[in-house]
Amino acid sequence: MPRKGMRSLCFNPKTPSFSVSPRSSPSRGSELSSSTTPRRSFSESVMEQTLETAAAMIMKWNPDTSNYASVTSLFYENKREALQFLKCVADLQKSMHLLATEDSTENRLIRAQTLMQIAMKRLQKEFYQILSMNRAYLDPESVSTRSSRASARSSTSDYEDDEDNDVHAAGDSISEVEQVSSAAMSDLRSIAECMISSGYAKECVNVYKIIRKSIIDEGIYRLGIEKMTSSHVNKMDWETLDLKISNWLEAVKISMRTLFNGERILCDHVFAASDSIRESCFSEISKEAALLLFGFPELVAKSKKSRPDKIFRVLDMYTAISENWMEIESIFSFESISAVRSQALSSLVKLSESILILLSEFESTIQKDSSKTAVPGADIHPLTIYGMHHLTLLGDYSNFLSDIISDWPPPPKTSLPKSFLDSPESVDTPAPPMSVRFAWLTLVLLCKLDGKAKSYKDVSLSYLFLANNLQYVVNKVQTSNLRYLLGEDWLAKHETKVKQFAANYERLAWGHLFDSLAENNPKVPISPEAVRESFKKFNLRFEEAYRKQSSCIVSDPKLRDEIKMSISQKVVPVYREFYEQQRSVIEGNRNVRLCVRYTPDEVGNYLSDLFFGVVESGSSLSSSISSTTTSSSSHQRRSRLSN
Repeated sequence: MPRKGMRSLCFNPKTPSFSVSPRSSPSRGSELSSSTTPRRSFSESVMEQTLETAAAMIMKWNPDTSNYASVTSLFYENKREALQFLKCVADLQKSMHLLATEDSTENRLIRAQTLMQIAMKRLQKEFYQILSMNRAYLDPESVSTRSSRASARSSTSDYEDDEDNDVHAAGDSISEVEQVSSAAMSDLRSIAECMISSGYAKECVNVYKIIRKSIIDEGIYRLGIEKMTSSHVNKMDWETLDLKISNWLEAVKISMRTLFNGERILCDHVFAASDSIRESCFSEISKEAALLLFGFPELVAKSKKSRPDKIFRVLDMYTAISENWMEIESIFSFESISAVRSQALSSLVKLSESILILLSEFESTIQKDSSKTAVPGADIHPLTIYGMHHLTLLGDYSNFLSDIISDWPPPPKTSLPKSFLDSPESVDTPAPPMSVRFAWLTLVLLCKLDGKAKSYKDVSLSYLFLANNLQYVVNKVQTSNLRYLLGEDWLAKHETKVKQFAANYERLAWGHLFDSLAENNPKVPISPEAVRESFKKFNLRFEEAYRKQSSCIVSDPKLRDEIKMSISQKVVPVYREFYEQQRSVIEGNRNVRLCVRYTPDEVGNYLSDLFFGVVESGSSLSSSISSTTTSSSSHQRRSRLSN
C-alpha cells in the first residue's frame, strides 16, 4: 500500500499518546539531530515491542492459520484473553498513528496494517458468533427487561469495567438468562467500539444489521403482521378482518413493550460510541416492520366494510396507538425513522375520520329504522337494546372520543333535549362536545321510540311501552359512563318521565276498575239488588282489565313492583272494605257465588302475578290465573327476567 494512502487512513493528529516533535529544520544541524536520536530510538523500541505483542496475540487467534482458532470462540473460551486481545488491537492502532508520521517505517506500517486486518477479521467473526449463538438470550423480550435505553447508552471507562460491571456484579440477583444476555451485550459493545475506533465500522454494522433485522422481521411475522393492500382488506370477509384486527391489537402491545423497545435498547448499548451508527442501525433494522405494523390501521379505516360493531374495533385501534404514542415517539425518535411516526399519526387521523363516519351511520341507522310491528306485551324494543348497547360501549371510550368529537360540529341546538339545554351546567358553563353529542344520540333514540309507541291501538299499552323502554335507557345510563356524560339532572328528569308514563298507563288501563270501586260507598246502606249489581260490575271490569293486561310485560323488577303496588293499593283495600261490609247483605242467596267471584286476597294474588307476559290472549280469567301459577309459567317468568 502506498505510504500516502496509509497515512490518510491511520493518521490522527489529535492522538496525544504517540505525538512527536516537528522534524528539525536543516539549519539546526547535527546538534538537534543527535538530541532526538535517543527519543526516536526509545519510540522505535516501544513500537517494536507493541507490534510483537500484538502479533503474538493476533496470530494466535488467526482463523486462517490455526485450526484451534478457526473452531473456537475467543470470547467464549477465555474472556480475560479476549479483553487482552482488544487491548492489543487498541495499542496497535495507536502505534499505526505514530508509524504513519515516520518516513522510514513503511515495512512496519505494512506489517501493522496486515495485523490489523487479521484482528478485524477475527473480531468480525466473534461479533457474528456472539449474535448468532446468543440469539435466544438477545431476544427483544430478554433485553427489554434487562435495562432501560438510558442505562444502555451509558459509557464505561474501559473494557475491564464493562466486564466487572455487566457480568460479575450481576451476582445472584438476576436470572441465568439475564446474566448471559448482559455478558453478550457487554462483549458486543466492546467489539463494536474496537472495530469502530479502528476504522472498521462498516464491517461490524453489516453483520449486526443482517442478524438483527431477521429477528425483527421474524418477530413481526409471528405476531401476525404481514404486508397488505387496501384491495386485500376490502376482499376479506368481516370475520377474517376482525381476526386480523385482534391479532394487530395484541401485536402492538408486544411490539412496543418488547420487540422494538428491546431492539432499541440493544442497539443503543452496542453502538453507544456512535450516535450516527446507532441511528442508522436501528432505522434499517426496524423501519420496514414498524411501517407494516402502523400501516394496517389506516387500511382498516379506509376499508368499505361497514358493520354495526366496526366502530368498536376502529376505536380499539385508535386507543392502542394513542396509549402507546409516547413510546412510539421515544423508540422511533431518530429523524431517519420519522416515517414510522408519520405513519402512526396518519393512521390516527384516518381512524378518527372513520369513527366520525361510523357515528353518523349509527345515528342514521336509528333514524331510518322502519319496523312498525308492535312489540308483544309492550316490552323492550330491539332498537332500544341495540341503541343503548352501542351508546354504553361508546361511553367506555369517552376519553378518546372526546378528542375525536371536539372538532366535530354539534347538532342543531334546537334539536337537543330541552331538559339538557335547561340544566344549570349548560346555562353557566357550555356543555362539553362529548356530552352534547351523547345527549343528541340519546334523544334521537327516544324520539324514534316515541314514534313506535303509536303502533299500539290501545293507548294504555303505548304508555307502558314508553315506560318500559325509557326505564331500560335510564338503567343503562345509571350503570355506565353515560351517567357522567349526561349528568344527574338528565337522569332525574327522565326517571320522572318514567313515573309519568307508568301513571298514564295505570290510569288508562285500570281507570274503569278504579271508577267502579269509587262508586261504592261502604258507609251508605244499599239494597241487596244494588249490592249484587256492584259486585257484578266489579267482576266484569276486573276481568276485562285483567284479560287485556295479563299479556303485558315489565322487564325491570323495580318498575314492575312499583306499578303492581300502585294498582293493588288502589284496588284491594277499597274492595276489601266493600266486600267485608256488603257481602253479608246477600249472604244466603243461592246465586251468591255468581255475584261474589273473588275474595280480596284472590284479587291481590291475581294482581301480583301481572306483567310477566305469560298469559295467552283470549283466555278466561280462571284459566289465566291457573296458567300463571304453573311451574312452567314460573320458569318462563324467570327466563324473561334474566334476559
